[in-house]
Amino acid sequence: MKYKILIPVFILHGLFCFSQKENALLRQGNRNFDKGDYKEAEKDYRKGLELNKESVKGQFNLGTAVYKNNNYAESAKIYGNLAGNNTDRETKSKVFHNLGNSLLQSKEYDKSIQAYKNALVNDPKNKDTKYNLEYAKMMLKKQQQQQQQNKDKKDDKKDDKKDQKDKQDQNKDQDKKQDQQKQPQDQKKISKEDAERMLEALKNDEKKTMQKVKKQAAKVQVSGIEKDW
Repeated sequence: MKYKILIPVFILHGLFCFSQKENALLRQGNRNFDKGDYKEAEKDYRKGLELNKESVKGQFNLGTAVYKNNNYAESAKIYGNLAGNNTDRETKSKVFHNLGNSLLQSKEYDKSIQAYKNALVNDPKNKDTKYNLEYAKMMLKKQQQQQQQNKDKKDDKKDDKKDQKDKQDQNKDQDKKQDQQKQPQDQKKISKEDAERMLEALKNDEKKTMQKVKKQAAKVQVSGIEKDW
């Protein structure tokens, strides 16, 4: 009978120690976080979650530490998973707010807007969330405008290449006509020196033409690689 009474006592004592150790790691993580040592805080929170992976507080704090370490993709994942938990409205609002921040930093503005809206559903009076929502909308608009500009530049580059090809074809036709017009009216014999001079002149003209073509092609390439984003 004694053993039957003692077994649950040992179990409760073990769970109590387990919980104490987890809380100690969370408090240690909080101290490191307050000091600005986010990497150590992240380590502490991860150790705490090894003891209790379902801890909402542990997951929330880990997401914040990861965010502070500029790992926005992972913090978005952590908050995204946490958003699906059955928590109170205040906690859920904070989770969605931080999820929106992570997505905003990753320039996923459309998703961040939705996250902020979800945060406001749970806390309609949060001024920080309202501000961030408007900022995300503004950044999304700028992103879309920049994408349209880049598309227009690519289209302009294609048009420039087509115009350049048409110009080259026209030059070839003109050169062909000029060559035909340059043919002598009478078939008199030319000297070796005159032939060499003519050949040299043709080479120089060809060289100048190629330089012009290369110069124009370079301009097209430069105008097509402007990327301010």
